[in-house]
Amino acid sequence: MKKPLCSTARGVASLFFVAAILAAPIKAIGQTIGQTGWSLSVYGSQHYDTEPAGFIQGNANFQNQYVLALNMTKTVWRSQNWPMSIEVDGMLGQQFGQATLNEVAVAPVLRWSGFPWNHLLQTDLRVGPVGISYTTDVGPFERGTEGRGSRLLNFLLLELAFSRPQEKSREVFVRLHHRCTVYDLINTYGANGEDFLVLGYRKHF
Repeated sequence: MKKPLCSTARGVASLFFVAAILAAPIKAIGQTIGQTGWSLSVYGSQHYDTEPAGFIQGNANFQNQYVLALNMTKTVWRSQNWPMSIEVDGMLGQQFGQATLNEVAVAPVLRWSGFPWNHLLQTDLRVGPVGISYTTDVGPFERGTEGRGSRLLNFLLLELAFSRPQEKSREVFVRLHHRCTVYDLINTYGANGEDFLVLGYRKHF
């Protein structure tokens, strides 16, 4: 049984976001990427069964389960005074390996672009703690001790995106792709969800 990761990811995101606000350069305000507000990306990774800190420490146990996903986002609001915006993030993916299933997910996402080193490397933090994820079957790592699980779970994403300052329309990113029960609010079967630390590429239009 895995420990709840929603609280861990939210705590890391909160600290990161507060630090970013304090460090935000005024010149970052009003910067935009893309013209239409739409973007398209692809990403993939292998399932692991530890918390993010365990992954960084090299303690991750990788499982025979993989994900490939097509991701689309739309900017629906952009602040005029701060380097932040709100996006709607939608993904359609397929998992394969130990089990084959499809996943569809959607979440509102806050994008923060106010880092002091952005003139050297454009960096964006994207945080989406609450969303909806549905799979066509219950994954092998989402079943409790009695073999029960939920197709519908909370979708959480935490992402760092990087691009060249002169070409912000093309990003590479690292994302925590996480399904969870939100402290057993969705089910009490004893399994928390699935975790993929993915690599991806995004194009803004």
